[in-house]
Amino acid sequence: MTMYRFSLASADVIALRSGALHWPAERLLVVSDLHFGKSERLARRGGALLPPFETRDTLQRLDDDLEATGARVVICLGDSFDDLHAAEAMDPADQLWLTRLMAGRDWIWIEGNHDAGPFALGGSHRDELQIGPLAFRHIATAETPEISGHYHPKLRLAGQVRRCFLIDAARVILPAYGSYTGGLWSHDPALTTLMQPQARAVAIGKTALPLPMPR
Repeated sequence: MTMYRFSLASADVIALRSGALHWPAERLLVVSDLHFGKSERLARRGGALLPPFETRDTLQRLDDDLEATGARVVICLGDSFDDLHAAEAMDPADQLWLTRLMAGRDWIWIEGNHDAGPFALGGSHRDELQIGPLAFRHIATAETPEISGHYHPKLRLAGQVRRCFLIDAARVILPAYGSYTGGLWSHDPALTTLMQPQARAVAIGKTALPLPMPR
């Protein structure tokens, strides 16, 4: 299964195995926590030295999702860059690739806790956004229905760590879309207290696999 279809507040949406959320009726694609430039930020601050290819890997998946869905509106739910300097330090070729993806689309950067969105790249910048019945924000609140990110949820399945969507009747928490991102276990109290008892998880990767949210 490459996708998982479900409804949230009468909106029919699709969780993709890449970690993006597609709302076909609005021609809308939602991604969260791209964390462009994480390897650069770690090196700059004296942390682990990672191969500097995560931005291109993330851009390729985003390019593929835009091509497959035909989305004309893109919402990035915050922490699009690992910090503000990472946006300025983005490789010119990667910046050109991202600019090409943005061209002709309504591109919305939601403010995250790592960054306020890359102002130099254009698009619109919002603290949060309401479209129809759904609110889009970086961090989940008590005001639902909502779609958010921030927590990078993950679970263990058949001995492997998989990123996952968390879904209940009131909210969706997206997995991190960026390639070099950690995660928070779905059984962490920060997530079990947010999600309703009947919440589902959708593990992503080679497949989009729905299952009861591990607690």
